[in-house]
Amino acid sequence: MNRLQDQVIIVTGSTTGIGKAIARRVLEEGGRVILHGLEPALGEETRTELDPGGDRTALLIADVCADDFGTAIISLALARFGKLDGLVNNAAAVGTGQLETTRPEDFDRFMAVNVRAPLFLIQAALPALSETRGSVVNIGSVNAYCGEPNLLPYSMSKGALMTMTRNLGDTLHRENGVRVNQVNPGWVLTENERIRKKEQGLPENWPSRLSPMFAPSGRIFDPAEIAAAVVYFLSREAGPVSGSVLDVEQHPFIGRNPAKSCD
Repeated sequence: MNRLQDQVIIVTGSTTGIGKAIARRVLEEGGRVILHGLEPALGEETRTELDPGGDRTALLIADVCADDFGTAIISLALARFGKLDGLVNNAAAVGTGQLETTRPEDFDRFMAVNVRAPLFLIQAALPALSETRGSVVNIGSVNAYCGEPNLLPYSMSKGALMTMTRNLGDTLHRENGVRVNQVNPGWVLTENERIRKKEQGLPENWPSRLSPMFAPSGRIFDPAEIAAAVVYFLSREAGPVSGSVLDVEQHPFIGRNPAKSCD
């Protein structure tokens, strides 16, 4: 039996990277998916790739920060499939910034996409999720705990998302029967990450030249490995688990003991 048989799941930011991998895995597990992105052509291309028949998906092209976004995507799910079982808040603003370089508009964008949009999408989805006793999975980052020096505003936004997950994971589970959990990925080899690192000056083959400090296994994560963790939280196998945060990393992120070396 497929783990998400006939479940209807919204996955924001699902035309590339981790979101696309999650959407693919949901379909493989028997579910149906509301795809979402910003680029119409890429959205249609993704939908055709994942669901050639088009009968198990729907697509919304819209900005998650738009005031009517929640209403629009929930209405699409209900009109297309008649219910909603799960919501994956994956769409995110990613970028660098330090104390000295972060502008107010940069900070506001990180918070709007990574915190405000998930909050109000959960608010819009709550009536439908309450009917199915469904679940929410927020996609965070291990940077939520502190962050790298040049990821200050991004890390702050993911820390706020984690607090929201723990708060709603308690409140909504008790009052509405809706579970809320979070997956914090470590370093993931997405299409956009390949591009970003090349733009930062790394060579074409940088994924194969990583230090054991960052990749003890010799590689970083594949998006499909993050999707596997998300499916657990969406499925009934998770039972009553709510308010939990899973760090998908290949070393202890907090209290790590890096190997010492001598000159």
